[in-house]
Amino acid sequence: MRNRWIRRLGIAVGGLVTIVAALIVAVYAVTAVRERRTYDVALRPVPVSKDSAVLARGEHLVTAIGKCADCHGQDYGGSAFIDDPQLGRVVAANITTGGVLGHASDAEVARAIRHGVKRDGHGLFVMPSSDYSLFSDEDVGAVISYLRTRPAVVRDLPSNNLKFLARALWTSGQLPLMDADRIDHAAPPVQRVAMGPTPQYGHYLANIGGCTGCHGPGLSGGKIPGTPPDWKPAANLTPKGIGSWSEADFRTALRTGKRPDGTAIDSIMPWKASGKMTDEEITAVYSYLRTVPPKEFGNR
Repeated sequence: MRNRWIRRLGIAVGGLVTIVAALIVAVYAVTAVRERRTYDVALRPVPVSKDSAVLARGEHLVTAIGKCADCHGQDYGGSAFIDDPQLGRVVAANITTGGVLGHASDAEVARAIRHGVKRDGHGLFVMPSSDYSLFSDEDVGAVISYLRTRPAVVRDLPSNNLKFLARALWTSGQLPLMDADRIDHAAPPVQRVAMGPTPQYGHYLANIGGCTGCHGPGLSGGKIPGTPPDWKPAANLTPKGIGSWSEADFRTALRTGKRPDGTAIDSIMPWKASGKMTDEEITAVYSYLRTVPPKEFGNR
């Protein structure tokens, strides 16, 4: 009798090990297919220039709106901006002329920014192209124009190395690693939005600046998909959340990292970069946030 139960237990354990092994193989197989997938996205010319006004616009978009240094490093020479013992490593490319911009055309760089697609057609990891897809031709051209003026950085970068947990979360849809999977690549480019302290321009800035990416399409906040468990949820930016804030409160929060009650905003919120927006831009974003439908916190 005892031997029979031991035998049954051995069969059960063996079956469980087989199932786990099959799951691991399946997860790696699925994600390997996704990594090898290529995207047929046509190259589109964008206006680049050496004009000082265009370069100033590009610098402002890169630093205050796109916040490119957060991932690519302060010198834009690339960095392993995710290096986690459980999730693995994701590396942001060198986007100076010593790296990607040294051999990619302007149209190829624009495609990478707005579509999350590399020169070889493969998707980019953790490139927020769902937000950047809404850049106008003029603005993405200004970004490229400015980046081409940056000092060339030559740096050896490690390769991406996704561990099983990251691959499992990616497979289950809980970790959106590749925006190229989610973008409508056939959509026409966004038309240029006139700059000014208007809700329309604020909407444009909120999109390309990542507000909707973190706080959700409805801007009501909540857990940011794919972030570590210890990350605090994004705040509710609708009138239900910051409805009592004045424009001065909003401006102070972005410029100092302090809420109206004096408490500190978590550093996950890139307020130091956002605080570099002009007064007019902050007014525009605030004006836009006042127009979005009120939502309870956490509905994103």
